[in-house]
Amino acid sequence: MSKDDIGQYFRIIWAPWRYEYIKTTVSKDKHGCILCKLPEMDDEEAYIVYRGEYAYVVLNAFPYNSGHLMIVPYKHVASLEDLSIDELIEINRLIIASLKALRKAMNPEGFNIGVNIGRVAGAGIEEHVHVHVVPRWCGDSNFMPVISGYKSLPVSLMETYKLLKKHWSI
Repeated sequence: MSKDDIGQYFRIIWAPWRYEYIKTTVSKDKHGCILCKLPEMDDEEAYIVYRGEYAYVVLNAFPYNSGHLMIVPYKHVASLEDLSIDELIEINRLIIASLKALRKAMNPEGFNIGVNIGRVAGAGIEEHVHVHVVPRWCGDSNFMPVISGYKSLPVSLMETYKLLKKHWSI
């Protein structure tokens, strides 16, 4: 198999703007953890779309796409297996509610849903597990991040926050 053949099957997605975020979010305990501090803030200031009993939904301040949400347990743990069944059930309910709100508010053509556990898996905040829900549209990636180091997003965080709050239900 030649290098060109391999290229047909494997694609590398570069997201260089994320490194600045990853460098600044290293925390070894809950006292330095931004995901633990966000619930102490005003919802609009923190972009918290919904607060549940065990977890909250927040816009990612450094999104891959407009509408990029995170479902974050209040408990400061590094992995899913450290959460209770009740916490995991609520997180899954919040994933479904996020999909519904994003469909109503932004009409995406697809989604990426994922959890990065550990630094080597891409976790920017490895000490506090969270679920990413990223809406996707055909052609939503372009050359800007690779060439310039900047990601072009068509909707501001505040506008996205207002849209999602308007369409949120659980």
